[in-house]
Amino acid sequence: MSWTDSLIRIRNFEIEELRKRMMSIQARRAALEDGIRALDAEAVREMAHARDNAEAGWYLIGFREGLKQRRAKIDADLRTLAAEEAGARDALSLAFEDLKKVEKAAEGIAAQKAKVIAHKEAQALDEQALRRRRIAG
Repeated sequence: MSWTDSLIRIRNFEIEELRKRMMSIQARRAALEDGIRALDAEAVREMAHARDNAEAGWYLIGFREGLKQRRAKIDADLRTLAAEEAGARDALSLAFEDLKKVEKAAEGIAAQKAKVIAHKEAQALDEQALRRRRIAG
């Protein structure tokens, strides 16, 4: 295994790790979005309960304030997660670019080796032809 093969394997491993990170971020985003939906559903239930029960209406103001705070926390977490996702996406993009550079370099090296081998084979055939000519001539 050549050093270029090792570099390609390392780059592929880095890409796979970054993909896992992106999947983790997306799973956390989905969980936060589920949390928002749960808060919205809870607010609807509480409003219905307050309409049906006069005593529950007294607690509605406190509930709404708590709901705002929880919603603000989730929104802040989503903004933080969006920044993390953008960073992970950029890192993944750079990792793909690095992989392509290494693959291009490996192709260039392989082509150069093939060229050197072909040149040596041509020299060997030329030398063999010269020997035959000397023997025949």
